Amino acid sequence: MTHVLVIGAYGSAGVAAATDLAEDPAVDRLTLVDDGDPGGGLCILRGCMPSKELLSAAAHRFQVRHDDRLEGDPSLAVETVIDTKDEHIENFAAHRRGAVNRLADREDVEFLTESASFVGDRTVAVGDRVFEPDYVILATGSSISLPDLPGMDSVDPMTSADVLEARELPDSGVVMGFGVVGMELVPYLREAGDVDLTVIEHDDRPLDDADDAFGDAILDIYRGAFGIDVVTNAHEQSIARTEDGDVRLTVEHRDGATEAIEAEQLFAFTGRRPALDGLDLNAAGLDPGSGWVRNTMQARDDDRIFVVGDANGREPILHVAKEEGFLAAENIGNHLAGEPLREYTNTYHRVVFSGAGVYPYARVGHSAASAAAAGLDVEVVTREASQDGVFKTKAAPEGLARLVVDADDGTVLGYQGLHYHADVMAKTMQVIIENELPVQSVPDRAYHPTTPEIIDGLLSAAGEAV
Repeated sequence: MTHVLVIGAYGSAGVAAATDLAEDPAVDRLTLVDDGDPGGGLCILRGCMPSKELLSAAAHRFQVRHDDRLEGDPSLAVETVIDTKDEHIENFAAHRRGAVNRLADREDVEFLTESASFVGDRTVAVGDRVFEPDYVILATGSSISLPDLPGMDSVDPMTSADVLEARELPDSGVVMGFGVVGMELVPYLREAGDVDLTVIEHDDRPLDDADDAFGDAILDIYRGAFGIDVVTNAHEQSIARTEDGDVRLTVEHRDGATEAIEAEQLFAFTGRRPALDGLDLNAAGLDPGSGWVRNTMQARDDDRIFVVGDANGREPILHVAKEEGFLAAENIGNHLAGEPLREYTNTYHRVVFSGAGVYPYARVGHSAASAAAAGLDVEVVTREASQDGVFKTKAAPEGLARLVVDADDGTVLGYQGLHYHADVMAKTMQVIIENELPVQSVPDRAYHPTTPEIIDGLLSAAGEAV
């Protein structure tokens, strides 16, 4: 009898693994564990889905404010935004809970809504029961990470989770963290509450994995269209409360000068870390250090423990979590059969709903910088959104797009876009890149004047270049 225990069954990675394992005839017993309340997974409850609800509302106000064809300056009904978000998210979460409960209805599947921790080598305590399964899958997701700065314990920062629930917003704020979460939530704060914001960016520009031109464009949009003060090349040094109850954040600039920035509220969008607390990994002989999870999703210290999704700290993105969950289930079957295990190598694929989702950033495959770092001989073509009249007619003319192709045979290696509707083009570019299509074989025409015409312009230019 083969017994698999999944810790974190509600999350995207956990439910993906559990769904496939439940259909595997080699698995005789499946135990699902999740102490989530009400349950539904991070993405649904506190991540990508509720945040997009808020961004949708922010996008409507932003577009009204920036379209000369419309009159007035509407305000967001924040209470209604949050109420609508809560209603939708509960429906989504109920659907996820229903999927897990349907699995639990099977004769060979048990679902436990309690916390789990290791008490020995591949030995797990769940409530007052102890299990010794043949395989364990850890899919516990991630939790908010706050920096250990002097004075942090003297303030009560608003995190992404707090913003998703906030029915009232402050008049001013200083923001730590200008990664994906910061770039998405900062415009919402401006549109929802006209919050006067100062954002701290450690480098010359945001979007670390993008070519410089895209980070520079983000700065122009945030500073110009949204009126946000982005302080670059600065690092947080300490935090303190002022006499009137505001927050004072001291930063050090690249030249060594220090500056004290005061605001009513501190926002901390400083990333997430694997949610491993309470699991007592030491009891299982697991050391969650660098490289602790192999590309097969097996833990380095125990090849019968698989770690998937945000929990492994590799690439905390929803579609990656799901693919890793499916792979873990597949590789457990391979391990049982004595077959080689498959490794996970995904094409770089990321979307940031920057600019309130009006100006999203998408990258699939190589950037110009990553291609150069890999030693590839490429042609790089770039097109400004303002070159295509369709963006002007939609009152969203800012941004640019870029294509990276092999210099010899024209194979499309990468795409980047920062412009209106760039997010919806990511799937098209994924198909082209993962199928290694040469630029000459991709039709360079649109069937109607639409925003994908920017891709047509890139294809045409790249075809001429090779």
